Amino acid sequence: MTPPSETDTDDELAKELAAAEVDAPAPAEGDADADAMAAEWEAMLGGADDDDDDGFGGMGGGESTRVLNQDEIDSLLGFDEAGDEGSDRAGIQAILNSALVSYERLPMLEVVFDRLVRMMTTSLRNFTSDNVEVSLDDILSQRFGDYLNSIPLPAMLTVFKAEEWDNFGLMTVDSSMIYSIVDVLLGGRRGTAAMRVEGRPYTTIERTLVERMIHVVLADLSAAFDPLSPVTFRFDRLETNPRFATISQPSNAAIVARLRIDMEDRGGRLEILIPFATLEPVRELLLQMFMGEKFGRDSIWETHLAEEMWFTEVGLEAVLDTQTMPLSRVLNMKVGSKFLLNATPESPVILRCGDQPMFVGKMGRRGSNIAIRVDHRRRQEN
Repeated sequence: MTPPSETDTDDELAKELAAAEVDAPAPAEGDADADAMAAEWEAMLGGADDDDDDGFGGMGGGESTRVLNQDEIDSLLGFDEAGDEGSDRAGIQAILNSALVSYERLPMLEVVFDRLVRMMTTSLRNFTSDNVEVSLDDILSQRFGDYLNSIPLPAMLTVFKAEEWDNFGLMTVDSSMIYSIVDVLLGGRRGTAAMRVEGRPYTTIERTLVERMIHVVLADLSAAFDPLSPVTFRFDRLETNPRFATISQPSNAAIVARLRIDMEDRGGRLEILIPFATLEPVRELLLQMFMGEKFGRDSIWETHLAEEMWFTEVGLEAVLDTQTMPLSRVLNMKVGSKFLLNATPESPVILRCGDQPMFVGKMGRRGSNIAIRVDHRRRQEN
């Protein structure tokens, strides 16, 4: 059986509408136009619904007249209230938000955090007397407000100050790391996971032990920045509520470094947030490209340069005497003009390298050449 074509369907619909108009009582003149318009709209909607079945949204027959409801509009614009809590925005709002988080890359900052990882591995091993492995998971740019909203609670947030840069930073220690460090420092068994007791505030002992670890990390962070720019990171306060750890405007950009600390079967995460405003004094230094492991010092090239400098040729000038005379006399000098030097064969001669006096000696003769015997080194005048 052959399915009816689209033309047959339209013809049947037109016949039904004509029959309905014959059977219906004659309307008034004003109502006739309204009924005709309504019938036309009904026919268009019916055709669109039939065409939607082919998967092309009404492209085969008439134009699609489907209207978006309010929920679909909110989802398209990214204002879906149901997805605001704990999830990223979607739609146009997501495009706008992602465009605001694109910031310049700081190559030297990656070198600083790599150095921090190596130093923390050693210092935390000495601090906990345990086998500690520190790894850098990621370095990313994020807005400060988005970072505060993404912190999994409970956690400890440390506010520290960069003394030389006169600004603040933030360090977050998650609950797994807190209980792990407390368990290790208080003599917990190795090979067993740290016990977590949720739903209660942190005790004074836990806060004190975590604060000691934070002081160790801040000291390593200061040492990691020392070859680039000397800075002292000072512990300011310890918070458990992100609202009390606000150190910047929510829309301001920040660098977030996520560190993973493993102590056999225990461990956790530690995150360091430094706003771009804090790094502004050393921004030019962080933008430079770097290759190597010693912050610009390569021992091989340093040794090679020191050896090659001994073979560098420099020019020395022997100054017999200096005189001060009027410029008019100098300009009147001609070929054959003579002037007397206040020097005798026994007068000392100064050897200069450029404008710098180097040695003092006496003039003599060696064979057919005039020679100068160096008596002593000339002291530099301050």
